[in-house]
Amino acid sequence: MKHRVGEHKAKKGLIRIEFDEENGIAEHVRITGDFFMHPEEAVHELEEKLEGHRLEELEQLMDEFFAMRMDIEMPYVNVEDFKIALKNALKE
Repeated sequence: MKHRVGEHKAKKGLIRIEFDEENGIAEHVRITGDFFMHPEEAVHELEEKLEGHRLEELEQLMDEFFAMRMDIEMPYVNVEDFKIALKNALKE
C-alpha cells in the first residue's frame, strides 16, 4: 500500500488530498485544507465519490461530482484547484 498526498495553494486556501493506493485503487480518501465549501457535507460526499475507484478514474469522477452538484459554493477556489491537488498526489 502506498500513501499519496497532493497539495495545491489556490487563490484563497490550501487544498490537500490524501489517500492510500492499493492495487491502483484509492482508499481512505481525505480532502482537507483551509478552503470554504458550502454545504459542508459536500467535501465528505466528494471523498466518498472517489473512494474505491481506480486512480485513472479520479479526475473524471471529480468533474462529474461538481457538474452534478451545482449547489456547491466555493469562494476563491474552483474545480481546477481540486484537480491540481489530485494530480500532485498522483505524481510518483
